Amino acid sequence: MADLQTSWLGLTLTSPLVVAASPISRDPAAAMQAEAAGAGAIVMHSLFEEQLIEEQMAAHRYFDQLADTNAEARSFLPDSDLYPLDAEGMVAELQALRQQLTIPVVASLNGNTPGGWTRYAARLADAGASAIELNLYDVASTTATSGADVERRQLEVVAAVVAAVSIPVGVKISPFYASVPAFVHQLEQAGVRGVTVFNRFYDPVVDLDTLAVRRNLESSTSAELPLRLHALAILSATSGALSLACSGGVHTGEDAARAILCGAHVVQVASALLTHGPAHIGTLRGELQHWLDDKGYTSSAAARGVLGLAKAEDPSVWTRLNYIRSLDTWREQPTWRNHT
Repeated sequence: MADLQTSWLGLTLTSPLVVAASPISRDPAAAMQAEAAGAGAIVMHSLFEEQLIEEQMAAHRYFDQLADTNAEARSFLPDSDLYPLDAEGMVAELQALRQQLTIPVVASLNGNTPGGWTRYAARLADAGASAIELNLYDVASTTATSGADVERRQLEVVAAVVAAVSIPVGVKISPFYASVPAFVHQLEQAGVRGVTVFNRFYDPVVDLDTLAVRRNLESSTSAELPLRLHALAILSATSGALSLACSGGVHTGEDAARAILCGAHVVQVASALLTHGPAHIGTLRGELQHWLDDKGYTSSAAARGVLGLAKAEDPSVWTRLNYIRSLDTWREQPTWRNHT
C-alpha cells in the first residue's frame, strides 16, 4: 500500500489531504471527523484585518456616543480604548482545535497592512499555530498603482511577517500576476516556506432588476482544477525548495492525484467537504490510495512532479503548443454543426 506521508511548510503530515480554510475549523467536532477520516492538517478560516478594525471602530463609536449623552456617563462606561477587540476570538478557536486535534493547525490571515499582519501573525504563533498561511489579495483601483507597486507592497508585508514569527509561513496567491514563477521566486527570497495556488475569489453578480450587487457563495468544481495544475507544473520546475499546495477544484481522489503528479505536496479541500461532510475526506483518501496502488507508486512522494515541466526542454514552447492543440481539437469537432 502506497505511503501517503508528505511534508508541507516544514511539517510532516500523514496525508497530503488538507482541510482548506473554511467554516469547518469553527467546529472542533467537525475538525475531529476530518482528522479521523485521514486529513493531514487543517487550515483555519481566515482572519480578516478589515473585520477586526471595523469591530474596533464600532465599539469605540458606541461607547464614545453614550459617553457624550450624559454628564456622568464617563464615570460608569469603560474607556473605549480599553475595550478588548482583537484576534482573541480566533485565538480561542485555535486553542480549542489544538486541544482536540493531533494534526497540525495552520492559521490563515488576510490583511493589507504590515502592522496588522505582523501583530496578528505573532499572536497566533504564540497561541500555538503550527504555521501561518497569508492570503495575498490586493486590488488596484487607480491608474496611479502599477502591478510592480502591488507586488512590492505585498513582498514587504510578507517579509515583515516572516521576520515576526518563528513558525513556517506560507503564502496563498492569486493567478493574476504577469509572471507567477517570478513572483513566487521573490516570495521564496523573502523567506516563505511554501506557496498555495490559488486563492478563489467569489465574484459578485449584477442584478439587472435592482441594479444591486448579489454576493453569491458558489462551491468550486473540478473544472477549476486545470488552472492550478498548469501553475503547479511550472512551479515544481522553478521552485524546488518550496512546498506547493493546490487549493480549488479538488473534488475526487483522482483530482488529488492530478495535482500531486503536477508537483503538489498537499491538496487543500473545502467545497467537497462542505457538500458531503468532513468525513468525506476519507473517500478522497481511499480513491487517492487506490490510484497510487493501481499505478504501482510506492508513495505519494514518488508520484509528485512526474508531470512537472522540469522534464520539458522548453516549458514556454510546450505550454503554447498544448494551447494550439486544444484549439485544433475544438475546430475538429465544432458543436454548432450538430444543430444544423
